[in-house]
Amino acid sequence: MRLFFMSSGRARVRLVEAGAALAAAALIAGCGNSYRPVVTPVNSSGPAAQVTSYAVVVSAPSPTTDGVVTIVDYSGDTVMAVAPIGPGPSNFVLDELGATGYTLDSDGTLANFPISTSLQAKYVTYSTLSSSSLPLNFMAPSSGLWATDLNGNVVDLFSSSPQAFKLAISVAPTPITVVGSPTLSGQREYVISENFTDATGVACNISPTTQTTGVATPIEIATNTADSPTIPLGKCPVYAVQSPDQKRLFVMNRGDDTVSVIDTQKNMLDSCTPFVEHETGRTVTCHPTLPLSTAAVTATGITPPNGTSGMTAKAGPVYAEYNSATNQLILANYDGGTISVIDVTLDEYGNDSATFGTTYTIPVGNNPASVTVLYDGSRAYTANQTDGTVTIANLTSHSVLKTLTVVGHPRTVASTQNSGYSKVYAASPDSPYVTILSATPTASDQVDTTILVEGNVVDLHVTTQNGGSGNSNMVSRTPGYGQPCNRPPSVLGSSFTLKQCQAIP
Repeated sequence: MRLFFMSSGRARVRLVEAGAALAAAALIAGCGNSYRPVVTPVNSSGPAAQVTSYAVVVSAPSPTTDGVVTIVDYSGDTVMAVAPIGPGPSNFVLDELGATGYTLDSDGTLANFPISTSLQAKYVTYSTLSSSSLPLNFMAPSSGLWATDLNGNVVDLFSSSPQAFKLAISVAPTPITVVGSPTLSGQREYVISENFTDATGVACNISPTTQTTGVATPIEIATNTADSPTIPLGKCPVYAVQSPDQKRLFVMNRGDDTVSVIDTQKNMLDSCTPFVEHETGRTVTCHPTLPLSTAAVTATGITPPNGTSGMTAKAGPVYAEYNSATNQLILANYDGGTISVIDVTLDEYGNDSATFGTTYTIPVGNNPASVTVLYDGSRAYTANQTDGTVTIANLTSHSVLKTLTVVGHPRTVASTQNSGYSKVYAASPDSPYVTILSATPTASDQVDTTILVEGNVVDLHVTTQNGGSGNSNMVSRTPGYGQPCNRPPSVLGSSFTLKQCQAIP
């Protein structure tokens, strides 16, 4: 074997020569065969991801066993989580953010639970209420929790996490719901009281037309104190909803077929001496009371604006939603089997518009206990409790499109919309099934599927109800107050109790 050594300079020369030879060989082998052009990749495109949205269902297998919360994903109608909560839940509400749920349980506790697909029993916390308290409805803004309490005629304020009792504020007799600002940036909340002594808590459900007129007590958020004087309402107010801009508050008076309109900027009924708007030359009038039936028109002496049509002899409003797309208030008239569609548009100066109060009445099924409206304001859906149906109404032509049969006798109906497609959920207090309707823009409404939960449904809310008003999530509806028992006075009897009312479908 022979070994050859070269100097470093000669080695570099030989390496250069070798590199040149290889390059020449490559060219000879085929010029351009190994060329790879630089290309910017084009990623595949498709529809935008769907916004996360859940339907949250609270059910009760029995009055004494643990209730159950079921979280259903909008996409695919999939059950994402199931967890036990306190025994015999009778009341359910979501906070304004759709992040936390609360239930009132039969053992006197308040269950607090996060809305999460990983929800388990260990994440449910409890607040102990006073043994003497008799809470009816809750309002859950983005922070804190409000509860009307028949014992002592107060509204209780809770704070922290889990929610703990903070203070009680005295209000008018028989406080039945709280409504107002969803955040602390608002100026005040309003406590709606039926304004008579009612030990059972269901007098308005038994005989709404014989009761006295109700009142609204303003609560200043900055100081947590009640304003004086109270604001007069109609007979047996059962529910209220505020416009998203927080300029008007609408109270449903079941006893006299009216809606009381509160100007929350002035903290009084929407009352004024007619005046000429300088900028437009229009004569502005205010509307403290909106009649919903021919009987109410006769009783109040108020002539509705031009365009009002279809009023029936009786209404009995128990629930409503405000739609931002159309600036309309849509009411479920339980006693009249109708819905009312009311224009509540304001002008650019915050005054009632020229069409404010224009009302259209649409006949639906028997005893509509609630109503929900699609995001674009095109259609409304009613839960017809006696019929066991959902009626779909066109809010442009003010006509019925169709009526679908659902499982049970629905008392709750809610809608959500993502990616241009809507779904409507109907739930019944006498059934463990939730009926899901698809409401696509290109196809007819139809029953999509049903979801089985554990025990009969207490109530249902959705985390992204975007029809306009958040009240449908953050204000609960105890049967007897906004959610009727669906039994005539002859069956209820004079000694009927709130707990009995809650248990009746």
